[in-house]
Amino acid sequence: MPVEYDATDEKYRIAEDYFLQPTNLTLQEALAVVMFAGRTNDSQLDPVTSAATTAAQKIEAGLPVAMQDELREVAETVDYVPPPTNPLVEKGTVYQTLLQASLSRRVVEIEYDCLTEFRQYATELHPYHLLFRERSWYAIGFSPRHDEVRTFNIGRIRSIKLLDKPFERPASFSLKKHLRNAWRLIADEGPDSRVHLHFSAVVARNVSEVLWHPTQQAEFRDDGSLDFYVEVSGLREILWWILGYGDQVEVLEPSKLRTMVARRLKSAADRYGDDAL
Repeated sequence: MPVEYDATDEKYRIAEDYFLQPTNLTLQEALAVVMFAGRTNDSQLDPVTSAATTAAQKIEAGLPVAMQDELREVAETVDYVPPPTNPLVEKGTVYQTLLQASLSRRVVEIEYDCLTEFRQYATELHPYHLLFRERSWYAIGFSPRHDEVRTFNIGRIRSIKLLDKPFERPASFSLKKHLRNAWRLIADEGPDSRVHLHFSAVVARNVSEVLWHPTQQAEFRDDGSLDFYVEVSGLREILWWILGYGDQVEVLEPSKLRTMVARRLKSAADRYGDDAL
């Protein structure tokens, strides 16, 4: 804590710029902070949300008493239920180490439980960027083991060690360039694919109301069904989203994706067998 001597008053005091300046929040702003970050009843929070919860509690405690009373009254009628997330139980140290490594440009050594390679392996990692998306936190960086930039789910990092070994993040790297037009997180090599889906009228409105991807376009047909278009860098991720709509969607383009979906649906039908019909 910085302390300075005031020669005029002949006394010591804490530097004025040490504390945050008071913020005059409106009721709606205070409610948003407490509602989105102050989920105190949630016992399993990821490291960032946990810190945000503590911050929200401090902000709420510093509000005028009248506003605190009004907040409690409003909270009886307004709630926010977040989507399911990976709480990253016991991964706080992993997250903090990655954050420190990314800021100080130092290499880390990790033990990773890889679902795509069906095994655990050790690798050094140059953490370029930390990203929360699709229910979990990810570390994106260069892996010497793979000789390429890869995405690592923080929840699957079994151990981590901060090394006294610097790295340089390429000036050409950016998250936007790395993700390209990935449906979610993983951009496959090669040109983007234009996907054309036809949704039945049963789910058309639900699909059209959500911004699933920056490139999406949607057109309703006269019968209430929906033509959905999107440009994606890879088909593996969007495949699983399509399968979630079952028989209420048909892939019209590209033919490769149409075949991928058809095979998955046939495999699912075979699992149940004719006796389930």
